[in-house]
Amino acid sequence: MTRKSNAKPFLRPKTRSYMQRRVDEYPIRQSFLIVCEGGKTEPYYFEKFRVPRIVVKVEGLGMNTVRLVQEALALRDKGSYDQTWCVFDKDDFSAKNFNAAISLARKNGLKVAYSNQAFELWYVLHFHYLNNALPRADYMKMLSRELKHDYEKNSQTIYDKLIQYQTAAIRNAERLLSQYHPIRPSQNNPSTTVHELVKQLLEHSKPFGR
Repeated sequence: MTRKSNAKPFLRPKTRSYMQRRVDEYPIRQSFLIVCEGGKTEPYYFEKFRVPRIVVKVEGLGMNTVRLVQEALALRDKGSYDQTWCVFDKDDFSAKNFNAAISLARKNGLKVAYSNQAFELWYVLHFHYLNNALPRADYMKMLSRELKHDYEKNSQTIYDKLIQYQTAAIRNAERLLSQYHPIRPSQNNPSTTVHELVKQLLEHSKPFGR
């Protein structure tokens, strides 16, 4: 007489869906809202990063510091973003205004990629380390010399020309910022935190060929 087995029947493992395999295979990338003071220079640069377009929004607002942060807060509240960044320069704005903008941003969970004096400092750091204060016009001259043609402020190809030096720029920016103890953004000339945003964009960028 055949005895019935009490063993449970073989259970086939559930087949993962295509979307589940994709989630397991690649890390979920974060979405960014980048709000820029400049209407063209900074947006043209950041739009070149290979972060999926559906999760990157760059707003060139052409306004100054505190007002820019207020606008960034309004834009963030209208959407859904993992990281919201404000990008602005010290330029000729007062130390009080510049510091107030940074403080307002950080108190509300925004990140800041500032430059003292100008965004072009970040470009210069692609070519060499710079730790002495210079006027914006000198940045332009240095870039023209390194690029071997006149630097165009609103260039749409500057990212492509600088990409091969990006690692050096990050290293130089980190070194520059590390020399200030404590860090006082309005007084630390030259200084920049643009590299912190660039590092985040690189981390969440789409690799070539995928």
